[in-house]
Amino acid sequence: MADNNMNVNEVEENEEPMIITLTDSESGEDMDFEVLADSMIGDNRYFALIPADDEESEEYVILRVTEDGDDLVLETIEDDEEFEKVEDFFNDLFFGEVDYDE
Repeated sequence: MADNNMNVNEVEENEEPMIITLTDSESGEDMDFEVLADSMIGDNRYFALIPADDEESEEYVILRVTEDGDDLVLETIEDDEEFEKVEDFFNDLFFGEVDYDE
C-alpha cells in the first residue's frame, strides 16, 4: 500500500474482532485488516492492524486515523519521530513485560 492516504470503506463491528476493509488508492486492491488496538497518543488517534487472513503474522501496521466528516481516513505516518513514538507505544502494549508483583 504505497499511497499515503487510505479510506476506510467498510467497518464491521461484530463482538470481536473489528475488521476494516481498506482500498489501496494506487492499485485499487481491497484488503481486510483486523484492528489489534485503537489508541489516542498525544492529540492523534492510531490503529495497529494485521492482515485479517494472516493469523500467523508477527508484524503489524500502524496508521494514523483522521476524520473527514463522518468517514475515517487512515494515513501512513511519514514523520520518523512520530512513527517511532507510536511504534514504541504499541510495542510496549503488545510485547511489554508484565510485572505480576504490582
